[in-house]
Amino acid sequence: MKTLLGSKLWRIFPTKLLLIGIIILNTITLNGCNSALLESNASQVTQLVQAVLSDPKTFNLVISQDRGSSSVGNMMFEGLVTQNPITGEIETALAESWSVSEDKLKIIVKLKKGLKWSDGHPLTAEDVVFTFNDLYFNTDIPTGTRDILRVGQSQELPKVRKLNDLEIEFVLAEPFAPFVSIIGQAIFPEHILKKTVETKDKDGNLLFLSTWTVDTPPDEFVVNSAYKLKEYVNSQRIIFEANPYYWKKSENGETLPRIKKIVWQIVESQDTFLLQFRSGSLDSITVSPEYFSLLKKEEKRGNFTVYNGGASYGTTYITFNLNQGQRNGKPFVEPIKSQWFNNVKFRQAVAYAIDRQRINNNIYRGLGELQNSPISIQSPFYDENLKGYEYNLEKAKQLLTEAGFTYNKQGELFDSKGNRVTFSLITNSGNKIREAMGSQIQSDLGKIGIKVDFEPINFNTLTNQLDNSLDWECVLLGFTGGNEPNNSANLWDPNGSLHFFNQGAKPGQEPIEGRKVADWEVKIGQLFIEAARELDIEKRKAIYVEVQEIVSENLPFIYLVNPLALGAVRNKIQTIEYSALGGAFWNLEELKITDE
Repeated sequence: MKTLLGSKLWRIFPTKLLLIGIIILNTITLNGCNSALLESNASQVTQLVQAVLSDPKTFNLVISQDRGSSSVGNMMFEGLVTQNPITGEIETALAESWSVSEDKLKIIVKLKKGLKWSDGHPLTAEDVVFTFNDLYFNTDIPTGTRDILRVGQSQELPKVRKLNDLEIEFVLAEPFAPFVSIIGQAIFPEHILKKTVETKDKDGNLLFLSTWTVDTPPDEFVVNSAYKLKEYVNSQRIIFEANPYYWKKSENGETLPRIKKIVWQIVESQDTFLLQFRSGSLDSITVSPEYFSLLKKEEKRGNFTVYNGGASYGTTYITFNLNQGQRNGKPFVEPIKSQWFNNVKFRQAVAYAIDRQRINNNIYRGLGELQNSPISIQSPFYDENLKGYEYNLEKAKQLLTEAGFTYNKQGELFDSKGNRVTFSLITNSGNKIREAMGSQIQSDLGKIGIKVDFEPINFNTLTNQLDNSLDWECVLLGFTGGNEPNNSANLWDPNGSLHFFNQGAKPGQEPIEGRKVADWEVKIGQLFIEAARELDIEKRKAIYVEVQEIVSENLPFIYLVNPLALGAVRNKIQTIEYSALGGAFWNLEELKITDE
């Protein structure tokens, strides 16, 4: 499901392809606009106006943990390689080529000639080496990217060195199948940022950690992608303008991007998006299931096309907080509830009790598929034979009884110590699909005697609970997805920065006392290491099949329904190549707006 804001999502860190989740289902790929703004600028420059649901927390892509920040950074920075969302193949970006040694332990990347940063300064191998060694590998910088760059059983980081101005050598401790794909991490300017990793503030923190915040003047950002930041107004808009030094040219040598300005309006209502699109003031909208029939009927009148990219990448799920630890003597989860959540029969009963087909029929209007796996359905590593949890209330009640739970005459569920089974379920507010799903889950679990307090909350508040306070019980969210399972390695590594269902302490946080890691968590982490070391694709798939079976049995995540990737785009925007992996705007720099 990679339709995230301009859909250059594959250029983002693979860690962001996961969460923060916790990321993607929460970001609407729209092109909405303030009509007055559009009209006043139309005669001056071609522009596309998109909409997002919330403000970014930072513009520092290395340390960002929220979807808004990642999206902004993704618009401004590129990596050595990228993934073609139509073919799924890894292609060059800043790199001109790469070569792999016979023993698979050495990769030499050659940069394109003449690359420049947006300030006109040359982009060379120095920038690449700096980005990896001084930023991603720097233990004083909290970044999830470091996790997915670790290689093999030893979890060693690659050794990166400059061969000359255009060539960089990566040396691995052992073969690592997905390495070429993950060197698509964004590359940053050494001449701008070097001093920020050599200097600390009065509190002993690197200046880099407070660099490129949302308060940084736009002209201080030096970037390498098609667009650079022009303006940010909190709770109103983010504006990007064309980077005059962007490296990419069209087939006939035309300077790109063709669309010179991108405006992101910050709007907190999906209903407003729809109203503006139907009134003609928006160029595009991600099509929610409840809007599909309406918009499909209006294609001709509205002069737009509704695209269907097939089953979207990514997953939607609920997950319980399995962390049994505490901080400063305070447990993250009330011990009584923690016992429920860490009982696999309890989680399985919850899975059986959720009527996913009803979610698909009523909420997704039949425009989805039941999801059973952490791996995207479209991925070559997906287990087609994996059985999920069909709706079965009697099976759910049987499992609860076996686990020692009992019912009173009113059908309410109690644990063996006489405690009423109740927990809170949160999700991000403003996402109508999730809000509807949460309400149905609340109703479904009531049928097996569980009282669910469902509350949509602000997304930034939610991510703070997941990342920092760890004070939550159950959450409904979504992960992005892709063809390469290893992109989620730091989710499944028990010590990974995104292992949020049983999160360990992150750098700079106070230690966690009494955290326990289950054997199946350790096993999954080991299997991810084995799969990354295996170069034979069929053998890799067999390993990931085992991963999927363990996840299905132990249910750290209860997967729900995966929607179709649908988008409506006005016909004046050409030439759209829509896909589930890239959405409508994966090649934004090549698109153009024609006169209607």
